[in-house]
Amino acid sequence: MNDSAEERALAAHADHSANANASLSLAEQAAHWVVQLSGDDPAACAVAQQGFDAWKNADPRHAAAAARLQGLISRMQQMRQSETSQRPARAALDAAMAHARPRSRKGKRVAVTAVLLLLALPVWLGLRVFPLDYFLADMHTGTGQWQTRVLDDGTRITLNSNSAVNLRFDRQRRLLQLVQGEILVQVAKDAQRPFVVQTAQGSIRALGTRFVVSREADVTLLNMLESRVSVRTAQQLALRDDNDAAAAVVSAGQRLRITAEALGVLESIDVRSVDDAWKYHQLVVQGQSLAEVLDTLNRYRPGLISYDRSQIANIHVAAVLPLDDIDRALNLLGHSFPQLRMRRLSPYLVRVDAPASP
Repeated sequence: MNDSAEERALAAHADHSANANASLSLAEQAAHWVVQLSGDDPAACAVAQQGFDAWKNADPRHAAAAARLQGLISRMQQMRQSETSQRPARAALDAAMAHARPRSRKGKRVAVTAVLLLLALPVWLGLRVFPLDYFLADMHTGTGQWQTRVLDDGTRITLNSNSAVNLRFDRQRRLLQLVQGEILVQVAKDAQRPFVVQTAQGSIRALGTRFVVSREADVTLLNMLESRVSVRTAQQLALRDDNDAAAAVVSAGQRLRITAEALGVLESIDVRSVDDAWKYHQLVVQGQSLAEVLDTLNRYRPGLISYDRSQIANIHVAAVLPLDDIDRALNLLGHSFPQLRMRRLSPYLVRVDAPASP
């Protein structure tokens, strides 16, 4: 393709991106309003409600989107839904849709589905960033948001960007289900009720300790900061293997990768670096593949960072990257690896590749 043809192609792509960006922006704005309206603080929810009302009044397209959502809710109220429904999703929908509040638990679950249908203007955005389990979680954060909460038992948890958890406490144990994202946990001691973090890949059990758990594609990553925990895979749990000898013990200063079938090799970590990363909202990378780094940055930036994993498979990164400014983090990566090409096709789409030298 000659230069003129390539310029025309890029111009056409830019026009297409601009049109698509309008829909993407509307979907993302709606998504973040729902997240803000689902908080636990009544005062913050009241402020969010005022902002949501102003957003609807600012543009006829916003009001039309809200009206479409109300119509979807009313048309879907007769669909069969499961009996359970989580409080944050209910609170979000009650606040946002005052004139179309479903009265039953079934109707409220349907309303959550309606929200997701509206957000599916670009389907990938709704499924990748705001899946159904995310909206139904007891706690969740939006893109670029961090939230800290002290639980009833005194345990302190911090969620970073696009993270979600469910809490299942009873008289026998304290269970925290990590739906997506990453959490920092400082467990309050309770000898009668062990504290367990559970993911699709396994469980992490402690009485009193401090650690970080991250959900990746098919892996759970555990970083121990204080004390010790015992870890079992999902396969061990399914087999009801309660033999303590079968569990892995992970101590402070160690990292463990957990899959559903196996536990990885224990690795050493710098506890202070992990602490500083959470304190200053940084990503500390030591020899990770560029694809894994971009996977993480994708969670902190609205839209999508697109790349071909096989093309950048041989690039490994050692860096400290800011998580509060992902565009700056991408620029730092670009300066460190001149072979990379980063193209911002729209505010919501960045393409990273490593074209072969001529």
